[in-house]
Amino acid sequence: MNRPALADFLRRRRETLRPPDVGLVPGPRRRTPGLRREEVAALTGMSVDYYVRLEQQRGPQPSEQMLAALARALRLTVDERDHLYRLAGHNVPRRTPADTHVAPALLRVLDRLEDTPALILNTLSEVLVANRLATAIFGDRTAVTGWARSDVYRWFTDPSSRYVYPPQDHDRQARSLVSALRAAHGAAGERSRPGELVTVLLAESREFRELWERHEVARRFEDHKTLVHPELGPIEVDCQALFTEDQSQALLVLTPAPGSEAEEKIRLLAVLGQEKFSGAPEQR
Repeated sequence: MNRPALADFLRRRRETLRPPDVGLVPGPRRRTPGLRREEVAALTGMSVDYYVRLEQQRGPQPSEQMLAALARALRLTVDERDHLYRLAGHNVPRRTPADTHVAPALLRVLDRLEDTPALILNTLSEVLVANRLATAIFGDRTAVTGWARSDVYRWFTDPSSRYVYPPQDHDRQARSLVSALRAAHGAAGERSRPGELVTVLLAESREFRELWERHEVARRFEDHKTLVHPELGPIEVDCQALFTEDQSQALLVLTPAPGSEAEEKIRLLAVLGQEKFSGAPEQR
């Protein structure tokens, strides 16, 4: 662990960012260039004291989980993330199509989307980050671990995960998930995380096996969807996707038609938030 270089890198990256770059309100009387230390700590979920010690060259070696949180909070590119890991004395994460490091360009767009649900997924349909409105509809899908982080895995192994779509749309959604996984599997090969997930699902789900045998290949995001909120009922939205250059991650933006009942429901969610409602069932 190179403490002086790590401290300098964290400080310089923090000072290059402004609050709007990470979805924060600037507020009055800002004397510090860039972000404050306490703002970085809040974005990463660590204590202010812990982060301050890192910048003062006296902190303990950060865990890989903490480094991943720092890389996301500081909007690091993949190359910058790898540099951060090396400075902290860790092996660099393997770069794969299912990488969970969120592309900074997509994060910058997501940070500015406050009035409509939006989330970022990778090729395994793992939700990497979601805004407040998307979490109010889908639940916190970033909190789960293992294969359960993947929407595809949960869809075929946990029936309760299908609550957010009306029954008449289940077949279409299942085919869409499988065809997207087929595309990821074809690009990454059998000896990859998509390949491992396919092996797991072939063993655990007859429905998945039948759909996999159809050999449908597509990444379908741009679509009209009906989502079901447990308190507000059906919400009709149009789904648009913005991909990274390598197609490994997608920002999904869910917009209701102007003046529609769905727009009123999403506005209600925005005003009252998750606390007013019982919210989406807890994801396992």
